[in-house]
Amino acid sequence: MPLNTEPSIARPDDFYEALIDAHRDLSAGQSGMLNARLILLLANQVGDMETLREALAKAREGV
Repeated sequence: MPLNTEPSIARPDDFYEALIDAHRDLSAGQSGMLNARLILLLANQVGDMETLREALAKAREGV
């Protein structure tokens, strides 16, 4: 399954707001744990190791 980098969230601003709300009132450590758990949940949803490796490489670009 190739990595889809085209916008596919119907209402991205709503997702961004929900993401920010999920982090509200968390410490830096708790926020990091939330991010790690979210990444693992979404990686499980994707399920394809090749796609996940591609996403990791893409995310690392420019960091």
